[in-house]
Amino acid sequence: MKKTLFLECSPFGNTSSGTRLVQAALRERGLAGDDLPLITRSLAAEPLAPLSARYAQALTSAAPDSDPALAVSERLISELEACDRLLIATPMHNFTVPAALKLWIDYVLRIERSFTNTPEGKVGLLRDRPTLVLVRSGGICTGDAARQPDFLTPYLRHTLATVGIHRVQFVYLPGQPVADEALNQARRALAAFLAEAPLAAFLAEAPLANAQR
Repeated sequence: MKKTLFLECSPFGNTSSGTRLVQAALRERGLAGDDLPLITRSLAAEPLAPLSARYAQALTSAAPDSDPALAVSERLISELEACDRLLIATPMHNFTVPAALKLWIDYVLRIERSFTNTPEGKVGLLRDRPTLVLVRSGGICTGDAARQPDFLTPYLRHTLATVGIHRVQFVYLPGQPVADEALNQARRALAAFLAEAPLAAFLAEAPLANAQR
C-alpha cells in the first residue's frame, strides 16, 4: 500500500475545511487508521522550532547529516523520502503560503541533502512523486474572476521542483463560504488522487486543479 505524507497547515487544524475534506477522503479509502501507511504532520498544531543560528552555522559549514543542529531537517526530509505521495492542505495567507508551511520548506530545502547546485541551477536530489495541494483562500485567486494575486501556486510549485517533485496538482477552495461546486471538485480530485487514478482521469475529474499553472 502506498505511503502518504499529509501536511496540515491551517491554524484551525482539524476544523479547517481543507483538512475536513482530506480526512473524509482518507476514511472513504480506508486510509485513516493508526496502523495504515499515513504520516500526518500538523504544522500549525505542532509548530516547528524557528531556524536557529546553530542550524545556519551547520548549513554554511557543510556539517554532516548527523549533526544535532540538523536533526529536525533530517527528520522532515526523511518523512518526505519515505512517502510515495504528498498531500498538502494549506490556507493562502497574504497571497502566499502560511508561515508554518514556509518553515517546513526552509527545513526541507537543504543543499547537498535535498538539492544540489549545478551550472544550470538547482537540481533536486529526491525522487518525484504525485502531489496534491488543496488551497483554501478567502477570495477568488484563479481564473478570470480573480481579484487578488496568487503567489502561493508558483512559489510552492518551484520549491517542490527544487527538491525533485514535479508532479504537482493544485485544487482551490475560494470564497466565504466555499461554493458547492468547488467543494465537489475538491472531493473528486482527492478521491482520484488517493485511488491513484491516471493523470488524464484526474484532470478530467478536477478541472479547477489546473485553473492556474
